Amino acid sequence: MQGNQTVDRLRTEGALGFGSAPIGNLYRAVDDGVARAAVEAAWEHGIRYYDTAPHYGLGAAERRLGDVLSGQPRDSYLLSSKVGRLLRPNPAPQGRDPEGFDMPDNLTRVYDYSRDGVLRSIEESLDRLGTDRLDVVYIHDPDEYWEEAVSGAVPALAELRDQGVIGAYGAGMNQSAMLERFVREADLDLVMLAGRYTLLEQSDSRSLIEACGERGVGIVDVGVFNSGLLSKPRPASDAMYNYAPAPVAMLDRANALADLAEKHGTTLPAVAVAFPYREPAVVSVVLGMRTAEQVMQNVQLHREPVPDDFWQEAAALGYIG
Repeated sequence: MQGNQTVDRLRTEGALGFGSAPIGNLYRAVDDGVARAAVEAAWEHGIRYYDTAPHYGLGAAERRLGDVLSGQPRDSYLLSSKVGRLLRPNPAPQGRDPEGFDMPDNLTRVYDYSRDGVLRSIEESLDRLGTDRLDVVYIHDPDEYWEEAVSGAVPALAELRDQGVIGAYGAGMNQSAMLERFVREADLDLVMLAGRYTLLEQSDSRSLIEACGERGVGIVDVGVFNSGLLSKPRPASDAMYNYAPAPVAMLDRANALADLAEKHGTTLPAVAVAFPYREPAVVSVVLGMRTAEQVMQNVQLHREPVPDDFWQEAAALGYIG
């Protein structure tokens, strides 16, 4: 029941979520003032779901979120973080974090999906966030750690949920196959699906979506811009897709969708944000936000109606199933 209530709150209060990886200096640094302004703008524009992880900026995203959210009534927003990577002093720093965050590498990530690791991770996240509880905890990228995750993290998180210590738990990954395995073999409430259910990609996730529908598991969809390929009205020739330069065929597909959006009086980013909500199992779409300006842009995209004629023609042309 606890998990169901949290999933229902996400659907109603957290349909648009604030993804905090960019304020953890993903790819490039932002200062504390810019990060604070982004979180404050999200709050002012009605965003009430905030997602983070120790991985993001070696704890920087959690601290920056907490600095702002700790001033708000705790029951007025939803907060999720992740387990699976503990932050520990780096015995051999090389200067900068090697995992994509523009940060000094004075800390390092230690993968740990055991029960003790989960409990330690949550305790340390709560300390960085300056809060007393998490509404959702995701098992973070357990791709190579299935056995440890299912024997350690899953029962630990299920117990915490059943005791009311956390509201709900799930798993978050960039693949659908193992997420489906979690859905079918564990009693989780949510999955966070990154980049695999978008305007450009749907077929590989169909089985996962069906499993979520059968078992009442909510989907939090992230990475809907496919590494930036769908983030502008017209894709750049050097756009990225799935963290690499976009293949020509995918770039052509994105441009065709941009033409179609323009024909129907909307834009490629607007339809990219709107697309996941067409699936009833999707309870929230989380967008990464770095600045107050990005927050305002994303809120506007979320609110922009997409004409039914666009969806009908996109389906007739085989772009969406």
